Amino acid sequence: MGFFDKIKQGLAKTRDALSSTLENVFTLSEIDDDFYDELEESLILADLGVDTSVKAAKLLREKVKQEHMKTTEEAKTALKQILVDMLSQGDTALNLSTKPAVVLVIGVNGVGKTTTIGKIATRLVKEGKSVLMVAADTFRAAAADQLEIWAGRSGADIVRQNEGADPASVVFDGIRAAKARNVDVILIDTAGRLHNKQNLMNELGKISRIVERELPEAAREVLLVLDGTTGQNGLVQAKQFKEIAGVTAVALTKLDGTAKGGIVIAVADALQIPVKFVGVGEQADDLMPFEAQPFVEALLQ
Repeated sequence: MGFFDKIKQGLAKTRDALSSTLENVFTLSEIDDDFYDELEESLILADLGVDTSVKAAKLLREKVKQEHMKTTEEAKTALKQILVDMLSQGDTALNLSTKPAVVLVIGVNGVGKTTTIGKIATRLVKEGKSVLMVAADTFRAAAADQLEIWAGRSGADIVRQNEGADPASVVFDGIRAAKARNVDVILIDTAGRLHNKQNLMNELGKISRIVERELPEAAREVLLVLDGTTGQNGLVQAKQFKEIAGVTAVALTKLDGTAKGGIVIAVADALQIPVKFVGVGEQADDLMPFEAQPFVEALLQ
């Protein structure tokens, strides 16, 4: 099953929620103020958020005027392109241009962060890359155990220490091991929640300094994992993490379990950084590299 079919299946709940309102919008006979008001409301209900929905409607209004569109079908095609443009925020592939490359994975507990790392490792190993996982989430019970299971499944190596160990120390050991083993990609799991924002910032800062010192030339991604089912709360998290950790990319999980799939567009537009993965199921290959055009086509049929 290709990206379009999987994403179409995964977005079924969002599409059903959208189609019931959008069908009414695009069957209106005229493109007038009522049309734009109803369109905004429909997009907000799909969890694009108020700002992104208003922006999309405004851009559509301008495009309709510029191109002298007469039918709502023309407007629908134009809206799809507007949403694709909002999602197109740079390269959707991970930057793995150096050996090793580093992917620092962040996000609050419960979003599927460790599972996402396991699925990315599985994909990279299948592509012929050597992968080392670093279990730097030493605050959560069994986080390293969970990562070790994924290492076994995927064929990746793992570096871990005891629960409660200093995360920066684990990262240091991991980088040394990666250099010794000449691995292609280092995937670093981090704590999802510390006692407060300052603690989290300090911990991620320490880890970043270790990576910078030990691998100054390495390509580096800071991948934020968000739970698609949390909707606008996910957008709030994304803004906070971007401020704290300099997020370069986003992975959205659990889109198959929500009618709020529009959050993908809201996050990309608000943060101006690329969505690189979307998750639409439990299997390892259900976390897929993101493609804007098929995503929008699956959302707005």
